[in-house]
Amino acid sequence: MATRRRGVSKQDIREQIWDYMESQNLADFPRPVHHRIPNFKGSYVACQNIKDLEAFARTQEVKVDPDKPLEGVRLLALQSKKTLLVPTPRLRTGLFNKIIPPPGATKDVLRRCATSEGVRNHSAPVGLDSRVLVDLVVVGSVAVSEKGWRIGKGEGYADLEYAMMVSMGAVGPGTPVVTIVHDCQVVNIPETLLEDHDLTVDYILTPTRVITTGCERPKPAGITWSKISWEMLGKIPILRSLRCREEQAGKDVTLRDEPRHLPATPSIVRKPRGLPPPELGSGQVEDAPSNTVYVGNLPRNARVSELKTALGVLGVAPLRLTWQGPQRRAFLHYRDAASAQRALLCLQGFHLGANALKVARARQQRASDLVGGHAEEPHPDHRPSIADP
Repeated sequence: MATRRRGVSKQDIREQIWDYMESQNLADFPRPVHHRIPNFKGSYVACQNIKDLEAFARTQEVKVDPDKPLEGVRLLALQSKKTLLVPTPRLRTGLFNKIIPPPGATKDVLRRCATSEGVRNHSAPVGLDSRVLVDLVVVGSVAVSEKGWRIGKGEGYADLEYAMMVSMGAVGPGTPVVTIVHDCQVVNIPETLLEDHDLTVDYILTPTRVITTGCERPKPAGITWSKISWEMLGKIPILRSLRCREEQAGKDVTLRDEPRHLPATPSIVRKPRGLPPPELGSGQVEDAPSNTVYVGNLPRNARVSELKTALGVLGVAPLRLTWQGPQRRAFLHYRDAASAQRALLCLQGFHLGANALKVARARQQRASDLVGGHAEEPHPDHRPSIADP
């Protein structure tokens, strides 16, 4: 199948592929395939071709997207006892989940582990500070060319996931990228449509072919912050954490819709004006150390282990954590004010379960709170804003 005319857009190509797969009944569940990485009849056959790649045979750690047509590759990775990493949906709670099958898992159990339900039920989050070294990346595509140019469904998550892995040091320039598609999805794609942040592929697997692209176009060398919007940053906590790290390393992390003359720190909430100062009681101190962060609105049934895991995934694990589950709050104690500030930025808008956490600098606490004793309701300091660095 070839594109119908020169000068088409990425969306033109997507629509053509989706329409063709539906009209020719090549699509498979879930349908319709529009606005998805399309599943197709024969996807498991295409996935089996990965066994012919030396890159798969020698890999120990493989990252496979959660798309339905890649289910067969996830199963093969588990059957081959490779470490399988699957990105979390829309990166809401982190970057990866490591799939951990039950001990003695049968083929049927492994097959369930390879499904989206299995990814949810048999996985553990991988933190930002984890030493991950991915040997092979497998992504879904809507369209791909024999030269290695790739078009996704238009949301940019596969490109962003790869760029984030580069920033983490999890992949390098030589890490192979594979995509699995139906033969009709291999089309001519004008190189003029490609941008620097677009991920290219080294191998294309279809039900009938194994294509080595020989693509020499450089893959993304990291996150292109000028392509990231405030809206996307607000939705992806781990992206905020990476931004904090790269800003501290002196990199330009100015966002697409951020004025250049303002500091590159998210504007969350401005300091309320006109509020009376809190009353101080016996045993209280006027200002708690600035390296303590208050976390409130925890779910009623939350466990301290769940919060610790979430903090580890975001790369903002504290030196010490004071847990007050019955009061649905906790205090995070960091080494210094800079570490606490980074945690504040990364936790803005973060959900634990269904609850959006409330985070702020902890002030006006009893002195005993800071060494793990019983705490009163803190008086949070104002949250960071571009007006209050």
